[in-house]
Amino acid sequence: MKKIRVLLADDHDLFREGLAGIIASQADMEVVGEASDGLEAIVKAQELEPDLILMDIQMPGTDGLEATKKIKNGLPETTIVVLTVRDEDEKLFEAIKNGAQGYLLKNIRSREMLEMLRGAMEGEAAVSPALAGRMLEEFRRLSKAAPPDLDEEAIVLTQREQEVLGLAASGATDKEIAEKLYISLHTVKSHMRNILSKLQVGSRREAARLAKHKGLL
Repeated sequence: MKKIRVLLADDHDLFREGLAGIIASQADMEVVGEASDGLEAIVKAQELEPDLILMDIQMPGTDGLEATKKIKNGLPETTIVVLTVRDEDEKLFEAIKNGAQGYLLKNIRSREMLEMLRGAMEGEAAVSPALAGRMLEEFRRLSKAAPPDLDEEAIVLTQREQEVLGLAASGATDKEIAEKLYISLHTVKSHMRNILSKLQVGSRREAARLAKHKGLL
């Protein structure tokens, strides 16, 4: 069984050691590296290319939010889950915007955390019900606002994203896209999330329609 390779980024040694012990005790996970600040997390992520990163927000120098953004730009397939003591809407939304797959508070029970981490690796959002409710409220608020005026010069889809969206527009499922392009299902989902984010739409159908209208396909 292939293990989930985990990188831990937290500036508190004791907490990081405890977290490493929990991860190491799991048959399907292994800790491949540790970082004590955001810059070190970026460097270690580039060196190790982990499957999953547990990222603290408050760290010296480059914080976890900025580190998350930079890592996702270079390693879009890496899943990042923020683990923090701060229950703040602003941090929550910024973390998700920067590419985090989840936002968990450090008072969570280890069993629940592990379940959510495994879910995050399958593309699920690793957030508590309370935080998920607040995200829905924010989504409703934004949906009532005027739609953004997308500048087509600012929309840039990579060649792979165009290939994924083109196949999706033809009706192909994620599994079919993965087989066609010889990439993993997780990679397809990651590309699709990036596409929806760039085009600021909520579904692949809307993405395909807008991309064709803008001449991106």
